[in-house]
Amino acid sequence: MDVTILEEKAAAGITVVNGRDYMTNAEGGLTPMELIKAEDFMEDQMVRKIIGFAKPLSAELARFKKHTRADIAEFDRLLEAKYGLVKKGRAGAGNQKYRTIDGLMTVETRVNKLIEFGPQLQVAKGLIDECLNEWTEDGRAEVRSLVTRAFKVDKAGQISKDAVFELFKVESTDSRWLKAMEAIEGAVRVIGSKEYLHFSFRESHDADWIRISLNIADA
Repeated sequence: MDVTILEEKAAAGITVVNGRDYMTNAEGGLTPMELIKAEDFMEDQMVRKIIGFAKPLSAELARFKKHTRADIAEFDRLLEAKYGLVKKGRAGAGNQKYRTIDGLMTVETRVNKLIEFGPQLQVAKGLIDECLNEWTEDGRAEVRSLVTRAFKVDKAGQISKDAVFELFKVESTDSRWLKAMEAIEGAVRVIGSKEYLHFSFRESHDADWIRISLNIADA
């Protein structure tokens, strides 16, 4: 069989064995082409086509992210040198905004801390439950709703950090509630950070800012 034809078949996910066409199934085995439904094959080819475009785009984004970080780091180092800052690492390794002289384009870096909660969070929940069991239903209905959101686990088994931190807005002199807030503070663990890059422009000084949509954080 012609090499070009074999390459085309391979690109389509088709394996040729003894002159017969097969496709690898989800269990890793080979299924004869004549047993594959037409719509399943069409779906397979559509997905392969989309992924074929997505992979190089992702690689291009990763390269763009790398070069962007390098450019920003070099600019920060120039600033450090100009003002005599002696420091390891980047001066701009945080929330920074860089803009063009005309004010029509900006590049922004943001660093978000990655946190998780330790076992103290369950202690806090126990103390909060004690409070809610004694507080009147009418007087603290909004707090109950807040607590429900705070300790609701999503499909990934995670608790919303923003919802938990909303509990600090509740005003209470109950010693158990205050201890619960201390426990939540003690439960917070910083396990790393993630840098985000944002790019914006506007066509004129009185126009609205337009965000250039790039999911570069995961690239």
